[in-house]
Formats: sequence, C-alpha cells, structure tokens
Amino acid sequence: MAGLEPLYAWARAAISRPQDALVCGIHWELVRHGFRCLGTGDQPGPDERQSELLPSGWEANKEVYTLRYKSTDNARELLLKAIMVEDSMILNVMDRSSQKVADVTLAVADYINPEHLDDFHKVYKNTEELRTRIASGIIAPLGAPAEKARKEPESKKDVHWDENPLRLPPRQPMGTRAPSRPSPLGPFAVGGEDLDPFGGRSGGMIVDPLHSGFPQPSIDPSSGIPGRLPPGAVPPGARFDPFGPLGAGRPGPDPDHLPPPGYDDMFM
Repeated sequence: MAGLEPLYAWARAAISRPQDALVCGIHWELVRHGFRCLGTGDQPGPDERQSELLPSGWEANKEVYTLRYKSTDNARELLLKAIMVEDSMILNVMDRSSQKVADVTLAVADYINPEHLDDFHKVYKNTEELRTRIASGIIAPLGAPAEKARKEPESKKDVHWDENPLRLPPRQPMGTRAPSRPSPLGPFAVGGEDLDPFGGRSGGMIVDPLHSGFPQPSIDPSSGIPGRLPPGAVPPGARFDPFGPLGAGRPGPDPDHLPPPGYDDMFM
C-alpha cells in the first residue's frame, strides 16, 4: 500500500488502538480513489482545505470516527462515519450531493495486528482484501471521481471507394493507373457486379470468359461500327458493352441473347 507508510508514520503518535490504524488505512484508500479529507464532524469548519493527511483530532472519539471528504473534481462530498460495535467497525458513507449511502462492516482483527502498532510493516494484514472491500462496498456504489481523460482526436479513416458501391470513384490524374479491383476468381466475388451499379466490383452471376482470370487482349470499344471512338471515350475501369461482335477468338455467350428470367417457367 504505497503512500500509506509515510501517512502512518505521520499519524503514529495519535494511533493508540487497532481501530485507529484501520481508520488510517481506510482514509488512505479513499485518497487513492480521488478523494481528499476536509475535516472532522458533520459540518464544515473555518479555513478548511482538501488534504491527503488526516485532520487534527480525527482519533478523539474512539467509538465513532466522523470524517468528511471531497472529490478532486469537486463533484462529490462524502460523509464517513466509522462506528465501533464490539470488535467490528461499521462504515457508513453518504454522498451528500446524491444522498446515496453505502455500508461496509469490517472485523478489525482481520486487517490489524494489535500487538504491532509500532511497526508499519507488521500492523496491516490482508491489505488486498481491505482494498477490495472498500472499492466494492463504497467506491463502486457511490462512484469514483470523474477523471479528465485526454482523448486524442481520432483521424478520419480513408474509405476506399471500392468498399462503397454507391460512391463514384475519384478521378485519376493523367498518367496514373486505375485502382486494382478484386480478382473475379475470388470465392466471395460471386454476385458482386450485380450489386454494384457503378462497376466497382467483380463477380457477376453471368460467366464472362473475358474476365475469367486468364490474360486476354484489351476490348476494342469500336468493334462492329464504322470508324473508331475517340481516345478516352471509355474511362479506365468502366463497364462497357461493345457495340458489335468482338472479333475472332472471343468465344462465349452474348449477354443480350440470354432469355429473360422465368422463360422456362410454365407457371409464370
């Protein structure tokens, strides 16, 4: 419990009973969770200020310890009352802003060695369990002080235009190549072109021998018509249906000659 040792050394002169040592440990746990002590008693006193140390006279009443705390963000003020009942200490903590109340009962002998009050390294035991009890029984129900987390501005992720079929592709500067597209042989490319009105994907439902993955000569957009189209008439990567036959060496079905859907269905 780093930080508790110098606090215990400072408060050692006022610690005369095991419950004093336990209150000192509970106080430090509240400090660790972002609270600072204002003073003793139910009501504020003059010239109070937040401190990590215990206030003067904190151990005056050995039966009821009353301490007030304020969070470092000034959003919460706690009233702690540690009441001794036989060998146990009942912690009653109220958040004055929300009126929430939390209660924890601790057996003093479970966390304090009464015969070692002069030796900090032996006076406390089961410190991890004590931390857990304070955190789950007081801090969690009442809420820890809000921390001002510094969040770095998130950089906007560049969304590739191929990921959005309804987004027009950016124009390519002169002399640059068009962005590569997924391979039509990919196992998840089937039906991609039918969902993409702008031709940004591959993998239509029609088997196209021209895009079967084997190297093919480039398509001449002027096939079948007199004259030739001017350069740049077909943008790079655009889906283009040639005007006429593609010439020799281009086997395959003509998509324009396929029958309409349901052609062979006698019930339609």
